[in-house]
Amino acid sequence: MIVVKTPLRISFLGGGTDFPDYYRNHGGLVLSTAIDKYIYVIVKQRFDNMIYVNYSRKEIVENVDEIQHELVRESMRITGVKRGVEITTLADVPSSGTGLGSSSTVTVGLLQALYSYSGKLVTAETLARNACEIEIDRCNKPIGVQDQFIAAYGGFRAISFEKDAVTVSKLGLNDELIRRLNRNMMLFYTNVTRPSESILVEQRENISEREDSLAGLRELAAQACDCLKNGDLSQFGDMLHSGWELKRGLASGVSNQNLDDLYNASRKAGAIGGKIAGAGGGGFLLLYAPLAAQDNVRNALSSLRELPFLFERDGSRVVFDLGRSK
Repeated sequence: MIVVKTPLRISFLGGGTDFPDYYRNHGGLVLSTAIDKYIYVIVKQRFDNMIYVNYSRKEIVENVDEIQHELVRESMRITGVKRGVEITTLADVPSSGTGLGSSSTVTVGLLQALYSYSGKLVTAETLARNACEIEIDRCNKPIGVQDQFIAAYGGFRAISFEKDAVTVSKLGLNDELIRRLNRNMMLFYTNVTRPSESILVEQRENISEREDSLAGLRELAAQACDCLKNGDLSQFGDMLHSGWELKRGLASGVSNQNLDDLYNASRKAGAIGGKIAGAGGGGFLLLYAPLAAQDNVRNALSSLRELPFLFERDGSRVVFDLGRSK
């Protein structure tokens, strides 16, 4: 039996510039971090040759082609696992529509678990690129390519995108600065989940009309990297606000009146900046708020549930390996 633990993520700045339709012409940059909320994938050998898949549903099939869960099906095809397994996924937080990159996290975790079950060691880059192939090429999801890389690599990363290359870089931040930044971040569940596909489809279709905004987001991500290296956390909060102002114009569903009201209330209570995680439209509200203002922010958002979190150093990893009988 194999158990794999893969982190969810928060993207701070640059989201949208990781669409291939954009970065292949202009280059892209995203500032992102893994967090200590996870999706677990368990792969267990079965006595028979059946395939069991357990998630919000339960599937029992005889061959890979019959599996309805497309991420499981395509992960099995890529890794070469064909039969005689039981696959279970578990999540620390709601696993869809929350803006924390759950789809890519599940895919990376499935790949890691199935490769490990097969006795194969693969790199984080291989996991990320395989996950991109599954989600974008095979399943035709209208998404970018940042989530797969941060789930595979973990840590606090600048991820740059060029025509034929993705580069994942550490910022070299010291532990104390990372702790200070973490203490000033707050995450609230808006009580709304949403299918991100319609937002992302519109965002992708709008790329040619939003090139100035996307260039602004890319530049803000670069400036934020420098800002963090210089230890200027207050300015980082201002950049989050500027990024949100740009991002909410990328597609009509990114924000709405309710989300705007929540965000504005948090700013009046002392938060400096923030954003709706992921594609927008619901899910989690991320805020940069100095410690002295955080109680006021909590009172202003008393209808929402706060999710405390820490930045996660590691990417997808095997946490239990009982081996496979021959």
